[in-house]
Amino acid sequence: MQMAHGVRCAFYQLLLVALMLVAMLQLLYLSLLSGLHGQEEQEQYFEFLPPSPRSVIQVKAQLRAALASGGVLDTSGEYRVYRGLLKTTMDPDDVVLATHASVDNLPHLAGLLGRWEGPLSVAVFAATKEEAQLATVLTYALSRHCPEMRARVALHLVCPSRYEAAVPDPREPGEFARLRSCSEVFDKLARVAQPGVNYALGTNVSYPNNLLRNLAREGASFALVVDVDMVPSQGLWRSLREMLDQRSQWAGTALVVPAFEIRRSLRMPTNKNELLQLYQAGAVRPFYHGLCTPCQEPTNYSRWVNLPKETLLRPSYVVPWQDPWEPFYVAGGKVPTFDERFRQYGFNRISQACELHMAGFNFEVLNQGFLLHKGFKETLKFHPQKEAENQHNKVLYRQFKQELKAKYPNSPRHC
Repeated sequence: MQMAHGVRCAFYQLLLVALMLVAMLQLLYLSLLSGLHGQEEQEQYFEFLPPSPRSVIQVKAQLRAALASGGVLDTSGEYRVYRGLLKTTMDPDDVVLATHASVDNLPHLAGLLGRWEGPLSVAVFAATKEEAQLATVLTYALSRHCPEMRARVALHLVCPSRYEAAVPDPREPGEFARLRSCSEVFDKLARVAQPGVNYALGTNVSYPNNLLRNLAREGASFALVVDVDMVPSQGLWRSLREMLDQRSQWAGTALVVPAFEIRRSLRMPTNKNELLQLYQAGAVRPFYHGLCTPCQEPTNYSRWVNLPKETLLRPSYVVPWQDPWEPFYVAGGKVPTFDERFRQYGFNRISQACELHMAGFNFEVLNQGFLLHKGFKETLKFHPQKEAENQHNKVLYRQFKQELKAKYPNSPRHC
């Protein structure tokens, strides 16, 4: 009897174990099924909203590594260059918006992020040791709170060679440490910065604009190099990407983006129709109109504003280069670098456009994309203390043109 009872107990125990095993297998199956469903939903979600390629921790590690390198000196030995405080991954055929700024002019970056949907590359100049420290603190704050910065912006730092930028101390950011969102960081930056003309730094250090331009566009297949206080028309990046898919077609072509300036109090137009309405009212005018009319006049603004309406971005007419035209353009291939001997104000962009012409590039004006500078540039408010350096660059430009004749001995063109 006891034996029969023991057999029954063993049977029930075995049955209980079997039932528990079945239950566990069902739970595991449901868990796997739920995971697969969740993965499908996540993949569908990320198809429309791609994840940031790097976490905040990865960005912080990159910042520390870039600063720990100690930077490298430029060819003159006067500036220290820190590449890749922030990095971004991009399609090798992408169009990069390359710009440069002093620390005080970084608030303009928010406007560029809003208008340009593709990758941005920013070269920042810190004229003093304090500015270099502020730049590193800002880089960390922006990368921590701004997903767009982590996803789309490459940032480089340049300072005088006698200074070295340091990794931000946790106690150093001060008020920046209490910020909790991207908008708060930009708002705080706007309050502590004193935006002005990049090269009017109030120090005995020259603003190395051409060094910064070269640094910002380094490694880009196609780059649109702009000043930080200019914004592109809405959708320009996407239109350029679609047009430049046929890369071979645009070899040796500089695609000119017409530049304008707008009264500072007005809302920035997003498309050509809005721009033309303001242009006809006199609230928008050609860039440099009151400062250096010949510097932009060859763009032929009267022809551009009267082009027929079109849907797709495309080159509309060819413009032969002439001195002192300094167009803003997109170009790929072996684009000449900016001559880094030109600093501060004067002839820095003209010299590069001149060499582009000598190297055989043709200039074609795009039909509807544009750039817009915030505020009219006026002569009386422009570089009042920089006339001596302007004259120095003027002499250097004459020398530069002679050098180009030797560099391109077989070119039928001249500057």
